[in-house]
Amino acid sequence: MIKVRFAPSPTGYLHIGGARTALFNYLFAKRQGGVFVLRIEDTDKERSTKESEQEILDSLKWLGLDWDEGPGKSADDSMYYQTKRLDVYHKHAEKLIADGKAYKCFCTKEELDAERKKAEAEKRAFKYDSRCALLTPEQVKANEAAGKTYTVRLKVPKDGEVIVEDMIRGDVRTANSVLDDMIILRADGMPIYNFVVVVDDADMGITHVIRGEDHLSNTPKQIHMYKALGYQVPKFAHIPLILGRDKSKLSKRHGETAVLNYRKMGYLKEAMVNYLAFLGWSPESGKDIMTMEELISEFDLTRVHKAGAMFDDQKLQWINGMYIRKKSIDELTDLCIPQLINDGYITEAEAVSKRDYLKKVVVVQQEKLKLINEIGALSSYFFKDDVEMQPEAQKVWEKNAEERVKVLEVLLKIVEEEGTEDKPKVEERVRVDMEAAGIKSKVYMHVIRVALSGATQGPGLFDLIEIVGKDRCIKRIKKLMV
Repeated sequence: MIKVRFAPSPTGYLHIGGARTALFNYLFAKRQGGVFVLRIEDTDKERSTKESEQEILDSLKWLGLDWDEGPGKSADDSMYYQTKRLDVYHKHAEKLIADGKAYKCFCTKEELDAERKKAEAEKRAFKYDSRCALLTPEQVKANEAAGKTYTVRLKVPKDGEVIVEDMIRGDVRTANSVLDDMIILRADGMPIYNFVVVVDDADMGITHVIRGEDHLSNTPKQIHMYKALGYQVPKFAHIPLILGRDKSKLSKRHGETAVLNYRKMGYLKEAMVNYLAFLGWSPESGKDIMTMEELISEFDLTRVHKAGAMFDDQKLQWINGMYIRKKSIDELTDLCIPQLINDGYITEAEAVSKRDYLKKVVVVQQEKLKLINEIGALSSYFFKDDVEMQPEAQKVWEKNAEERVKVLEVLLKIVEEEGTEDKPKVEERVRVDMEAAGIKSKVYMHVIRVALSGATQGPGLFDLIEIVGKDRCIKRIKKLMV
């Protein structure tokens, strides 16, 4: 059975790159009828926090990337936390030593740092010379008896090469001569990443390792680890990096990278998943908008690109807008209500009592809305008693100084007599009465919009009049006529 894993470190939030990696693993597993595993790589005790772990879990849940195995999926989830498996790693290290495939290294950090500096001064790559691999059992015992600390290193072949058979990049060859005997246990007994990840993947039966290309340099070392432990090497697929506009690796300096902050910014999870899937992959169908089900049905690693994927927030916004327009009015209203409450435009009680009114607002803003959190700013004049005239609106207002009073007088009479709820009737009266008063449509339409909304753009003029309502319309008109 196909089995993949996503293995984040809980040292911070889940960023865009991590979310894309999780998504590719999820899509591959679901397409193949396989298993998606979540594993928490928390061996960095100083930086790992429960808060970061929870944010990662919340981010995955928001995106709809539910794991089949991992935290919360069984009574005993210790297998999915590396800090709960330290005894497992030590047993594997002891076996490697017993089998002559690893050894204790008593070289001190100071000694190695001095040799590293010497190599830098001589402009050559530093490589550990494996001297401790030559120690006799008696010398090892003597060092231990003297209380010397040690690391544990894996013996790496000196000749030949290691080949990474990558499903995306093809064969990637590395000469063993450039690799040194890597440390697998630190002096404090903590195992290092390249060791624990191999033990975990083997114990969990991971068949495919799908991860960012920044991990490609670790893969030759891990292959040596698999072979030394006698485990089958899984298939590897290294997906392209996500780049900022300057074509460097996406980071905080390019803008927001935390997944949950995109939810706070008003992005829909469907749009986020859709966009993340297209960062380094393209469907055979050529579609731009795809549901999770459609992504699963088409996802194929052979269509993952080798080149870096550019993160384009404008494209993400466009996709988000497309999903907003696909929502039913009830769905979109439900999404907008928390934002309107948060922005102070309505109370929780009004979210219930004024739902029909809110739906009218959502209907007229749906086509323009790109982000859910824009709803308040776009619609403030539907909720406030008074409106503030925007700079562009002020220019329009001044430009029509000679005719605006006449426009307001005609509009006031219509609203007082007809109200605002019968939109077709109000529209007919406005056209007829304004024409009778000798006012051009271009003039009265601009003046009415500015008077009622304080803006030069927005929903249809007669939608605006209807939703603002009779009382507010009259109040705003009279205030401007004073």
